[in-house]
Amino acid sequence: MLKITWGQTLSGTVEISGSKNASLPIIAASLLLEKVTLHNVPRIGDIFSLLEIIQSLGVVVNFTGNTLTMDMSRISLENMNRELMKKIRASILLLAPLLYRFGSVDIPFPGGCNIGKRPINEHLNGLREIGYESKDGDESIHLSGKLQSGDKNLYAGFAVTATENLITANILRPGHTRIHLAAIEPHVVNLVDFLKKQGANIVMNYDHTIDIVGVERILTIGEFSIVHDYIESGTFVVLGALASEGYIDIHHACISWLTSFLAKCQEVGVRFEDRGEDTLRVYRSEHLKAVKFQTNIFPGFPTDLQSVFCILLSQAEGVSRVQEIMFEGRLNFLVELEKMKGHPALMNPHEALIFGPTHLRGSTVSSWDLRAGVAMIIAGLVATGDTYITNVEYIERGYEDIIGKIGKLGVVIEKTE
Repeated sequence: MLKITWGQTLSGTVEISGSKNASLPIIAASLLLEKVTLHNVPRIGDIFSLLEIIQSLGVVVNFTGNTLTMDMSRISLENMNRELMKKIRASILLLAPLLYRFGSVDIPFPGGCNIGKRPINEHLNGLREIGYESKDGDESIHLSGKLQSGDKNLYAGFAVTATENLITANILRPGHTRIHLAAIEPHVVNLVDFLKKQGANIVMNYDHTIDIVGVERILTIGEFSIVHDYIESGTFVVLGALASEGYIDIHHACISWLTSFLAKCQEVGVRFEDRGEDTLRVYRSEHLKAVKFQTNIFPGFPTDLQSVFCILLSQAEGVSRVQEIMFEGRLNFLVELEKMKGHPALMNPHEALIFGPTHLRGSTVSSWDLRAGVAMIIAGLVATGDTYITNVEYIERGYEDIIGKIGKLGVVIEKTE
């Protein structure tokens, strides 16, 4: 449990960590190599869980600071940690590299998500299309076969992990692959950059298609740096706007990837300044006004910033409308805002109204998922009275030392029973 004592404000500079959403698919795709060194990898729960699974495959892992090295020379399916695979959604990303290496793989259906069902049809349909046969049971996914050559048209349905799996599955397949309805989020681009550095032939297009021409081989030893986390950056934008003493500076702010989010922040009345070298100064902002916004695929408003933005809107004058088109469970966390005397109205699983401004009161609230958990931290800093947050393991899954980073900005968040 976390305790947030009311009346604290932030000031200073925060350094944004490496991207969780980029690290996971790049670590998985690294299983195609023999040795790899990855820099700027965040030390968070999801990364440690994936690495534990990979170690059960015989991969030698060394994770020191934010540098990760992996040696795949003794990789094997013999002792795969199936129980842990059931608990982490990112385990689905192991399908493509393990299929290429072993020709057959059986893994449990991935879990670990609390914001709605994540269908895997796009993964399986794409892998079947390129030559693999599936025999899915009630609790596991079994795929086997051999890559077919020739030209293929695949469809990812804008799903990020499906796009990543299909990219990894086709870089060594003879022939031309076009992935339609591909996700083009920054973390997908980072995976593509990693694979291109190893010799893959991939072209990303602005019409959400990705073209891949298979190569005979890729470089088996690699070194690469993970991009910074634009979701963490957006989170600190809201923190700075609502809880800073005067302003905070955000280094590695990923400004170019936050265009839609920052435009909506500006519409609400958040004041910020581009200081150059990807540093964003965010000022404490008052006299905020209500807006309507809708989450969308990149470059639209990120669903992962919806919950923190809802906290911002609780302090805005008027009635705001939220449309969450990505995940039907993601607005459920608003019941926690009600506990703090906020005034949201959940219209249906995808739409809510937020009435403001609201004088939030400290309470005991729960972290519904890793993004909503950080939203509750922000709400606690805004509220009058102390706030206690339970289920904090969700927060630790996705943010590297978020409590320490906020602490360096002058706010003490206690861990308590």
